[in-house]
Amino acid sequence: MLKCIIVDDEQLALDLLEDYIGNVPYLELVGRCKNAAEARKIMQRQPVDLVLLDIMMPGMTGLQFIQNMTYKPMVILITAYTKYAVDAFSMDVVDYMVKPVALDRFLKACEKAKDYYAFKTQVKGQQAPGHPGFFFVNADYSLIKVIVSQIIFIEGLKDYIKIHLEGSEKPIITLMSMKAVSEQLPSSQFIRIHKSYIISVMHITAIRKNSVFIGALEIPIGGNYKSAVESLVKGGDQSGHLPS
Repeated sequence: MLKCIIVDDEQLALDLLEDYIGNVPYLELVGRCKNAAEARKIMQRQPVDLVLLDIMMPGMTGLQFIQNMTYKPMVILITAYTKYAVDAFSMDVVDYMVKPVALDRFLKACEKAKDYYAFKTQVKGQQAPGHPGFFFVNADYSLIKVIVSQIIFIEGLKDYIKIHLEGSEKPIITLMSMKAVSEQLPSSQFIRIHKSYIISVMHITAIRKNSVFIGALEIPIGGNYKSAVESLVKGGDQSGHLPS
């Protein structure tokens, strides 16, 4: 059962969404809120899995509310405006619906949230060596399945990461931190060599004093990560020192 709240300053919208939720057996409505302040109070009292959120509200907007959440439940935006879609998906929302929303469209968005919740729970509950071998990220307005064994390396770019995969010319770009993605990876198969790089151990072809190579691609070793690379080298070089 997913605990959800509705946040909208229009009474008719609150009533309609409450009625729609009654058609979804895996949703439990725990609050109706007319603004972000009311929603924040509910979320401080109890955990919420899903927020059905309007954007244009008095005081704090829906997008501002997402940015200021102390923890990140799933969010489905339900708004009268199309122009905020790009900004919304960059904040990792599950879905974006434009009013008036039909029941079948609402049910589709809820199914997407249920599936995403199941994926997150599965990944969180499993540790290596029982790693599921995949995880999902938000990219191109979809949940994209990433096969762990296909990852060559991951590159951090401020709030985004690029996931470079075997057999793919273009990386997957998603709003995610390096720390968050590292938690999805088995530590025996990946090594962080720089604040901006995580590399698949199996794809490393050479190591020098300040660089790791994947074929012709040279990636720098950060000063704070040299000990991790030294430990990796010890597996095949008993001296434990990086070659110059």
